[in-house]
Amino acid sequence: MAETIVFIIFAAVALAGAVSMITASNPVYSAMGLLAAMFAIAVLYVMLDAHFVAAVQVIIYAGAVMTLFLFVIMLIGVDKPDAYGKQVPAQRVITGIVALGLFGSIVLAGRAAWITGSNAFGTANLNGTAEAVADELFGTWMIVFLATVMLLTIAALGTIALAYFRDVPEEEMVG
Repeated sequence: MAETIVFIIFAAVALAGAVSMITASNPVYSAMGLLAAMFAIAVLYVMLDAHFVAAVQVIIYAGAVMTLFLFVIMLIGVDKPDAYGKQVPAQRVITGIVALGLFGSIVLAGRAAWITGSNAFGTANLNGTAEAVADELFGTWMIVFLATVMLLTIAALGTIALAYFRDVPEEEMVG
């Protein structure tokens, strides 16, 4: 029952984050909606016993990619003044209720039995662990993984080459 409640709460948070990402007029607020959706999806991964995927979701996507998004948003110049005067009526009360709800769901999740290690119940349950991902990635999907690495390396080299390309006038090329 507690899992169902936590699932409903974080599914609603993921949906609310996705909707706010699309409907926000300010790009920074849109990025914050995407961040909320990413964290909620990480919690859903934990509920599916995919702890490694959840950690990667938080570290890579919610951490590095969101930092990159916010850096790009700041570089493109979102220097228009925000309307700090426009606030939703009872905004602080709503924020407090949402915060208490999230805290309660974290407490419910903390009361659940956590499985640590791949041999917790005497069987090798490797679903969602780093070992399972490594076995698949460097075993079954090794050729595809290396092809992706090569493709990304070639794309990075092409991007660097295009960045240093200068348009030389034809008069200079002849002589």
